[in-house]
Amino acid sequence: MDVLVAAGGFPKPDDPMYEYTQGGPKALVDVAGKPMVQWVLDAIGAAKTTEKVVVVGLEADSGVTCSKPLSFVPNQGGLVTNIIAGAERVVELNPEANYVLSISADIPTISGEMIDWVVNTAMETEHDIYLTVVSRETMEKRFPGSARTFTKIKGIELSSGDIGIFATWTAVEKEGIWTRLGEARKNPLKQAAMFGFDTLLMILFRLVDLDGLTRQLSKRLGLNPRALLCPYAEVAMDVDKPHQLEIIRADLAK
Repeated sequence: MDVLVAAGGFPKPDDPMYEYTQGGPKALVDVAGKPMVQWVLDAIGAAKTTEKVVVVGLEADSGVTCSKPLSFVPNQGGLVTNIIAGAERVVELNPEANYVLSISADIPTISGEMIDWVVNTAMETEHDIYLTVVSRETMEKRFPGSARTFTKIKGIELSSGDIGIFATWTAVEKEGIWTRLGEARKNPLKQAAMFGFDTLLMILFRLVDLDGLTRQLSKRLGLNPRALLCPYAEVAMDVDKPHQLEIIRADLAK
């Protein structure tokens, strides 16, 4: 499967990560001797299920490499526009591509094995979008003190993963949906609002489980999504704050 690496984050002065980037791309922040995104590209290179790779948000002279065929798309100014531009490049390079594996550049602890699990598990079924989630128990066992954001539903608390798969047609024909998904990615209240007020009440009182949420998302977006409960905390351990960067640095320095 072809891969889109989202590397378009440029923290502004009011962002906690600005002191590390000084206006440059977050993807190039040093983590245990390598740019953060290089760890991700190395994992993609080690995966058995990955083919061509498109990095969106960095220039070709950024210095990062991959053992798989690699191309670059300049930053388009936002998460959604970057995803759409990246998907268009994937289809340009491979017109037969039905799906794209999307990976954020700021999850450097992932491995090829984890990527293969996501792809192989997703491709057991035919859905439009595959979203990864990680339980609080899994996250806190692997990364204690990471202070991730969790959404409480019936029987479990979940954090959104930064690896997903989507059908290539959705990036062009459903741009409005991608805008809503992008806005809600880090905001549990916006996520709940996407499901509707009735579902929000069910979330608040923990009356709905993961399957129920997925069905509501399908109704609201007009798509056929599937949530993958991932056994790997690494897919949701992105670097948004300095203390998370230090946790990752210490982990990978080992």
